[in-house]
Amino acid sequence: MKLPSFKDHVLPRLAAAVALTLVTFFATTVHGQAQESSSGTPAIEAAGTQDENADLEEQVRELEAQQKALRALIDELRLTQAPPPPPPPPDTQVQTPPKPDERYRDGMVIWQTPDDDAVPFLLKFNLNTQFRYLNTLNSDATFTDHLGVVRDVHTRNDLTVNRAMFILNGYIFDKRLIYSYTVWTSAGAASIVTAGNIGWRFNQALSVISGYNGAPGTRTLINTFPFFVGVDRSMADNFFRPGFTQGVWALGQPAKTLNYMAFVGNGLNTLNISANKIDTHLLFSGSVWWEPLGDYGPPGKSRNMYDDYFASNKTRIRIGTSFTRSREDRFSNLDQSSPENTSLYNSDGVLTFATGAFAPGVTVDEATYRLWAIDGGFKWNGLAINGQYYFRWLNDFTADGPVPLASTFDDGFELSAGQFVIPKKLMLYGRGSKVFGQFNNSWEYAGGAKWYFLPTERLWLSAEVMRYDRVPYSGAFTPYTAGLTGWAPMVQAVLAF
Repeated sequence: MKLPSFKDHVLPRLAAAVALTLVTFFATTVHGQAQESSSGTPAIEAAGTQDENADLEEQVRELEAQQKALRALIDELRLTQAPPPPPPPPDTQVQTPPKPDERYRDGMVIWQTPDDDAVPFLLKFNLNTQFRYLNTLNSDATFTDHLGVVRDVHTRNDLTVNRAMFILNGYIFDKRLIYSYTVWTSAGAASIVTAGNIGWRFNQALSVISGYNGAPGTRTLINTFPFFVGVDRSMADNFFRPGFTQGVWALGQPAKTLNYMAFVGNGLNTLNISANKIDTHLLFSGSVWWEPLGDYGPPGKSRNMYDDYFASNKTRIRIGTSFTRSREDRFSNLDQSSPENTSLYNSDGVLTFATGAFAPGVTVDEATYRLWAIDGGFKWNGLAINGQYYFRWLNDFTADGPVPLASTFDDGFELSAGQFVIPKKLMLYGRGSKVFGQFNNSWEYAGGAKWYFLPTERLWLSAEVMRYDRVPYSGAFTPYTAGLTGWAPMVQAVLAF
């Protein structure tokens, strides 16, 4: 039952009773004073006295009635006071807000239902942000391809929010039904991509997911970004590796130290290609890796990081191999000299599908890409060494004119080493890569430092100086430009929670 409002019901009645009592009191007082001041004959005074007594008795009766009404009102006030709320039953669960450190579980937990809820739900937020200063002005202004054509080198000197990734992920309806939504942006590439994934986690040995992902053709495309030694992938890795596309993949850990990922997708890189331009050929890519001495890193987003931030006297090793095959199309009309498929470069720095890449005036419309990569890693007591070797074949060319060769073969490697000189604070590193190409040989080496100024591996500053010679690859959000030869300093800040 809803209790009466004190302000609206009780207070007016109480005020009226008090006012009536005061009026009666003052009326009686004034009347008594008037009696004392009146004069007349004894007979008249006697009659007046009788009248006054009758009036006084009437006033007393009225006052008693008012007092009775006031007592009833006071009793009513006592009865209508709201009782204190009863204590909760012993079996009632009182939910308390989570502690601050419980909100962060490999990402910020925005909402999570209790385990026994009818509709299980988890929403978690992750963010990757990379801010970079890059200067390649020291490079030569031009380079010459294998056909003798002189081409310009695009140099840079800029501050860029190079990558920003906004990720929402979790599960819904069932803890096995997982989802994620990603907004990926690059100011350097002036590009925005939205990607949604949905999957089912059967058990530790098998999860099946569909959506956007990197084809697992090299180690750097399998849950390692951005935890490389130098943040950005090496020159050789960018030249050889596949890219990102829509597809379906399966992954898991069938044995305690054995991992795998198998992927079927639309092509090497279809992030900005509309569906009506994607060809009918599918990409097939897969990777397996073995960690015989235990996990390469602790569970979580930085599980496969290259650095040995979590230094241990226990040696950890990772050995893996990957393979990718894709029949690629240039995604553009043959009368366009610049293709929309920019995932493949020849070793002299010219796009494979660009007009004149193999012969003057000749445009390749289709080619078959195959890549085999072998990788290994070693960690011990703050020291980390990671390397990878690549073999790439291009063949089965379809062109609008004669192509002087039936296939191309390029191979190369990358190698990096980092050592923490101050545990979990300061790491010094060196890295390098080389491409032995069909048309040109290229190489790079770099040295730098990473400073983890807060007690977490998810935030750091890095600075390095790089030396390049005839880079065979060009990318808007990588520090590499085709034909680059010279020195290049780079400073970066990275937040990856």
